[in-house]
Amino acid sequence: MTDHLSVARRFYAGFTARDTAAILAALHPEFVGQVSAGMPLGVGGRHDGPDAMLREVWGPVLAAYDVRPEADRLLPCGPDELVAVGAYRGTARQTSAPVDAAFAHVLRFREGRICELVQITDTASWPAPVTA
Repeated sequence: MTDHLSVARRFYAGFTARDTAAILAALHPEFVGQVSAGMPLGVGGRHDGPDAMLREVWGPVLAAYDVRPEADRLLPCGPDELVAVGAYRGTARQTSAPVDAAFAHVLRFREGRICELVQITDTASWPAPVTA
């Protein structure tokens, strides 16, 4: 489990540093992301592959928001699974509205990398990304 904790820490540090290579290095080639329905920008749903997650979710979100996922706790819950609990913190880029949305990420691991991320977040705490 220690290796999984290290991978998870590097994964979240990649977001803080805006280091795409570090984020992608933590992901298994067969990665699947499950994003909460109701997320802004219509990014909710299933995304197959690291590149799809970057292109369809993280890219659009980080373009619209200056936000980072801060994992306050990493909780091992099996030999190949852990839960990250924290919050997305930052602002909407165009409006400067604050973002402080709680999350839990269920991370599953295969071959020393994250093969699945299931996001559970308070989608109502995400402000609209642009002004009307």
